Amino acid sequence: MNGLRLAVSWLTVLPVRGPDEVDRGAAGKAIGWAPVVGALLGVGAAGLLWVLGAMGGSWLLAGLVAVAGLTLITRGMHIDGLADTFDGLGSYGSPERAREIMKSGGAGPFGVAALVFAIGIQAVSFAALAETGRWAAVVLAVAVGRIAVVLACGRGIEAAPGAGFGALVAGTQGSAVRLLWGGIALGAASFVTEHWWLGPIGVGVALAASMVLVRHCVRRFGGLNGDVLGAALEIAVTVVAVVLTFGV
Repeated sequence: MNGLRLAVSWLTVLPVRGPDEVDRGAAGKAIGWAPVVGALLGVGAAGLLWVLGAMGGSWLLAGLVAVAGLTLITRGMHIDGLADTFDGLGSYGSPERAREIMKSGGAGPFGVAALVFAIGIQAVSFAALAETGRWAAVVLAVAVGRIAVVLACGRGIEAAPGAGFGALVAGTQGSAVRLLWGGIALGAASFVTEHWWLGPIGVGVALAASMVLVRHCVRRFGGLNGDVLGAALEIAVTVVAVVLTFGV
């Protein structure tokens, strides 16, 4: 269970301590457990939406608070990665220059725009799903974001020069674990909307979009880093949430 403990300690602020020493083997196991952490976070987001709705709050406000809650419990590292990645992609310099921009700590126009659209779209989508009682759809959207991370760390993906977290997890996930989580997500997605085909389409499009982003970033930045994983996660959550609202 060290992999699950490490995944929780990495991906949340919950007071769970991982192993004292972390090598690529331990890091790979933690990434393999990431979707389980995502499902737990999704349950928490759905519960928060339900509580705010039961208290008479507007669904849009509930959606914004749920996104804020996810941001807080994950230390904001995923949305930070989203902003840094789009700032890097928005630069016209070399891969080295793009990586420097990503590490600068500031947020440029491309990063700010990405944040505004991702947070806004997720909040509105969560609100629409919660208003019609599609709690499982919210859980699925958050979990699929973590499945995107598993796929992004597949064999053959190299870490970017100077990457810290990326060097630990890039290329650690075999085909079996990627197919397992992808299949679970596609199967579960059939039950979260009235139209059984809509959920799998949403999951498929979300994972495809996140992988296109990852592949492009690997070429653009010279490899994978933690920021790109955060961006892939947020893109996947956003796409799934949007597509599932079509069946509301």
